[in-house]
Amino acid sequence: MEIAKVSLSGRTALVLTVVGAGAVTGAAVLAGALPHGTEGSPAPGPAASSGPPPAPGAPGIGDPLMPLAGNGGYTVRRYTLDFDWRAPRTPFEAGATISATATQALSRFDLDFAGNTLHRVTVDGTQATTRRDGDELVVTPARPIPRGRPFTVRVAYTADPTQGRHRDDAIQDYGWVPTPDGTLVCAQPDGARMIFPADDHPSLRAPVTFRITTPAGLSAVANGRLVGAVRRPDGRTRWTYDSEQPIAAQLVQLAIGRFTFVAGSGPRGLPVRDVVPDGLVTDTEAYRSLTPEHLAWLERRLGPYPFRRYGVLVGDTELPVALETQSLSVVPRDDLLGDRVDAERNLVHELTHHWTGDSVAIRRWSDLWLSEGHARFYERLYSDEHGGVSLESAMRAAYEQHDQWRHDEGAPAEPTADTLFKVMRYDGSALVLFALREKVGEATFDRIERTWVSEYRGRAAGTRDFVALASRVAGEDLGPFLEPWLHGPRTPPMPGHPDWQADPVED
Repeated sequence: MEIAKVSLSGRTALVLTVVGAGAVTGAAVLAGALPHGTEGSPAPGPAASSGPPPAPGAPGIGDPLMPLAGNGGYTVRRYTLDFDWRAPRTPFEAGATISATATQALSRFDLDFAGNTLHRVTVDGTQATTRRDGDELVVTPARPIPRGRPFTVRVAYTADPTQGRHRDDAIQDYGWVPTPDGTLVCAQPDGARMIFPADDHPSLRAPVTFRITTPAGLSAVANGRLVGAVRRPDGRTRWTYDSEQPIAAQLVQLAIGRFTFVAGSGPRGLPVRDVVPDGLVTDTEAYRSLTPEHLAWLERRLGPYPFRRYGVLVGDTELPVALETQSLSVVPRDDLLGDRVDAERNLVHELTHHWTGDSVAIRRWSDLWLSEGHARFYERLYSDEHGGVSLESAMRAAYEQHDQWRHDEGAPAEPTADTLFKVMRYDGSALVLFALREKVGEATFDRIERTWVSEYRGRAAGTRDFVALASRVAGEDLGPFLEPWLHGPRTPPMPGHPDWQADPVED
């Protein structure tokens, strides 16, 4: 891979915009043309207002585990985020632009937005009334929004880069993550609302434009393609990125620091761009350089990589876990400075998510086993073939503990909000896929997997979708087999391994 510093150089839609005081508020770079009006245009006439009277949009989409995640009454078409970064742990003016279309006649609507200092909200250029209700920003426009109409909201706020939260599972600390000279973002599972106003549920996706202004000497990076980096007269640089494809709020990445951009390529010339703190380029090169091999290995099993580019952002932090932020996975520095087998497990895990989790999104949070289970399964399979513990040994160990995990953390497809990212969703869910492979055979299992990621590419899917697709591809009803594995209180027998036994459960 070639090390290269990025050089500096210098159809519109209605949008929902969050703009900080002093932040750049120019027109968003948007795809598509608006079918109706422009910002500040008069409300449609009576013909457009027929149907049910305006009503509040729901404060969430009704996910049983996180009922207030996402929002009802509208669909987001694009976010444009503006961040006027100043210094580590220092509040700064921020903005986000979101193209939205009402799916009902709206008297008011919610955005998922936590903390930060709110300044001003407008809807189609007219100031709106707002109130905060926990993580909900409730927006009441001056005029109701008719069903089917695109609309624009602007919210001015000051971002707080010290804002974060904690979970007692694999995620631990998330939100804004400070680094020695800047920041990065870990938004999973519900931390995007600490970064920008969002429709914050993994099944809801929209393209994102990022405009990030940094002090001299610092770089910015975000998901997708660098559109431009323009040095301003005051010495600051404005970086613009386009996610290129729709992205869930939890998979958004933006990072600021003293970075080296390392350019390379993967299968069929796929652009590979690593973003590395200047002092870690040489020490992390050996494992980062394996990405093309990892891509080729996964493509042989899952088909073509589903996005337009990939890369690793090396996190100069004490992060406990890596994260599959779309097209730019975050991998903590310590993961790349130790044992090769462990490093490759983490790298392959996050890369696998780009097929299962990023491209094929989960329909609701209880479907997380489909995302984490697949990532763990292929991580273990790769490690088996490259000097690590054998897949069968890893799965037998998981089988022995599976009843205990069911007792403590719920069956693979039966998590609670507090046990989402416990081990059952990782090795425990990989075991379900291993059991399916043992049941149908490797060849049929491989067809199921390739069909799954191709048929649902760019869409959200859930547990019932997977069971139905697997049954169709296998030519037999796999519901009776998979149901107890995914939902039952006890671990079923493992096909082909009658000697495997689960350890007794301890309270």
